[in-house]
Amino acid sequence: MKKIALHGSKNVIHAQLRRYRELRKLTQDQVAAKLQVMGVNIDQQALSRIEHNQRMVTDYEFACLCQVLQVSERDLLADFYNPAES
Repeated sequence: MKKIALHGSKNVIHAQLRRYRELRKLTQDQVAAKLQVMGVNIDQQALSRIEHNQRMVTDYEFACLCQVLQVSERDLLADFYNPAES
């Protein structure tokens, strides 16, 4: 499998994902359960790997994460659009 990374990052949402999950007072297990109800095959371990910048995120997973956390796509991509502020 081809390894894909940008400046060593597997994804650009890891920090904001964790931030918004904690703001919503949701555990990784709770987020994973909500995603699974939506048909996204992510368990707690996969979510942890995303938050620790060790796993890529597909576009569908990204869209569903936004819905679960009740944030916009731009909110989760804040570190991409404003790297100096992260």
